[in-house]
Amino acid sequence: MPIQHLKLYHYPASRSARAKWMLHEVVGDAFEVEKVDLYGAVQYSAEFLRLNPNHCVPVLEITWDTGAVQRLIESAAMVAFLADAFPDAGLAPSPEATPERADYLQMLHFGSTWMDMMLWQIRAHEHVLPDAERDPRTARRYRNKFREEVEPQLAARLKQAPFSCGQSFTAADCVMGHTVFWARGYGLCREEVFRRYISHLSKRPAFVAAFSDAREFVPDATRQPLSTHFTG
Repeated sequence: MPIQHLKLYHYPASRSARAKWMLHEVVGDAFEVEKVDLYGAVQYSAEFLRLNPNHCVPVLEITWDTGAVQRLIESAAMVAFLADAFPDAGLAPSPEATPERADYLQMLHFGSTWMDMMLWQIRAHEHVLPDAERDPRTARRYRNKFREEVEPQLAARLKQAPFSCGQSFTAADCVMGHTVFWARGYGLCREEVFRRYISHLSKRPAFVAAFSDAREFVPDATRQPLSTHFTG
């Protein structure tokens, strides 16, 4: 079923940057972007909750050629969907039962679940929750776990090949690259192998386009309207 139009609800350098990066990879600039003021708590409005009841970005709105509109609200699902929807871009192994496909899916989801969870806990307890609700022990626990358990796994891979699934860039790198970029912002993934990985990724025009607004991101959210609504 052909896609007629794509619209991304986005906030700079957030998880929606993964989807924005992937969109630039497969359709260039041929999609619509609407910036959502997360710090202004727009995502808690009744209008936005009709788009995403989980009050966050990204939201990818797909208009099919039948006129039907479908919305995806999980960033990894968007990345995987777009890779398969635009196979000519060559960003995913064909959807068959192969070792390459299994490895690709594992890395895509490892980045979007296990790594993401730890990074989000660090961010929430250092920059989002009000002071009275922060738990430094939680942030410290996940910093240690990320450094001692996650980084060695990734470093071992990236010492063998330039990208997360081998010699070629794949959609998994849109997720993994974003999480490494995020981790480096919190003082993690500082080994040379990670700097080299980000250097490879940053040469891609789609990466440059996806993160062209990254300077708009402000880490500390506690003095924003968001803090009165935030539930975790």
